[in-house]
Amino acid sequence: MKNLFLSAVIIFTVSLYAQQAKPMRYALQSIAAPQNTTPYGNNAAAGHYLISDDAKIYYEIYGKGTPVVVLHGGIFGSTFEMYHFIDSLRVNHQVIAISTRGHGKSELGNQPHTYQLKAKDAANVLNAVTKDSADVIGFSDGGYTGYMLASLYSSKVKKLVVIGAGERHPGDQRNAFTVKQALELDKPFWDQQLALMPDSKRLQELFTRVQEEFNVKLVADKKLFITIKCPVLVMVGDHDSFISVEHADHAAKFIPKGQLSVIPGAGHGAFLEKWSVAWPAVNYFLQH
Repeated sequence: MKNLFLSAVIIFTVSLYAQQAKPMRYALQSIAAPQNTTPYGNNAAAGHYLISDDAKIYYEIYGKGTPVVVLHGGIFGSTFEMYHFIDSLRVNHQVIAISTRGHGKSELGNQPHTYQLKAKDAANVLNAVTKDSADVIGFSDGGYTGYMLASLYSSKVKKLVVIGAGERHPGDQRNAFTVKQALELDKPFWDQQLALMPDSKRLQELFTRVQEEFNVKLVADKKLFITIKCPVLVMVGDHDSFISVEHADHAAKFIPKGQLSVIPGAGHGAFLEKWSVAWPAVNYFLQH
């Protein structure tokens, strides 16, 4: 009996190691990550779970120091796509990297997808980790969650960096990918993500929920932006196909302490495409 138990433990350990040893990738990855990059989003050594309303939310913690919350993009988004930020910030900060509802190892739950709900998830994680307020970095879908977090939980956010998220009204540029299209675009990424998901059969439901909120319901306008009191850096690539420079500029101007950073020659994932340009701007903003 003892030998059977030991064998089971060995098999489980080997299986877990094999899963974690496989290099992580972000969606539509064109530039290889360094070989020694931590498998962000699938790292048992740093991973934690928290029940937030009706969903179990997965997050990872790295480093020590003043806290920084990192929020990835939606649908095609993953914690690993934020690896540049986590690698750089964990040296002097406590980085709290959250896999948002339905992404990675976090459950989707059964409530309608709203940015208010995702902001509540982030606030619950932050409250569980530290009593301090934190800087927040959000990309795309995570940027809209960041706006809502700073508006609804102002005491928890010191500074906010938003990339690829600006003024938004129903009828603006749509997010309209199907699961079939997503799999055709990057099957290795989706194979990896489906293996992490608590219920991979709900992938279509995730797509539907996120797109209904983003395309039909989301309003990010002056009424929201004027409620954000912390300093905010709104970053956008000048070739972003989802958020125009004009709409990013409107957000920065409506936010009382807003600033705009335009990354030349970059698209939606400006920080992934032009890290050597984006990072100095973000780092300077956080430090001053």
